[in-house]
Amino acid sequence: MKKLILMLLGVGMLYSCKDSNKGTLDLEKERQASIDSMKMEIEKQRIIDSMQLANSQKADSKREVVVVNQSAPAPAKKKWSGAAKGAVIGAGVGAVTGAAISKNKAEGAIIGGLAGAGVGAGTGAIVDESKK
Repeated sequence: MKKLILMLLGVGMLYSCKDSNKGTLDLEKERQASIDSMKMEIEKQRIIDSMQLANSQKADSKREVVVVNQSAPAPAKKKWSGAAKGAVIGAGVGAVTGAAISKNKAEGAIIGGLAGAGVGAGTGAIVDESKK
């Protein structure tokens, strides 16, 4: 029974580390929408600046007005590496499995969590390397 549970746990961990392209596509769409909205705001600001410049030239032909637009894009959120995701998933699965199998639940959860985190981090690192 223990071997069956461990085999199912191993298959579950490998399957959970699988990356889906749907999340990446959604993130790209959101990023593009954000970039498009920023471009629209910059264009609006450029029009406002040119109108202000034209008005100031009418009021005082000798005075020059220089308007600088200093809007910077927001920094992109940093993604989790495959190793980090694998470690978190592995630690959770290992802790649950260790607590279920062991007679001493706390000790089993700790040992299982550490072992699962190590295996998950290793699996995630392999996945990261294969993507590069």
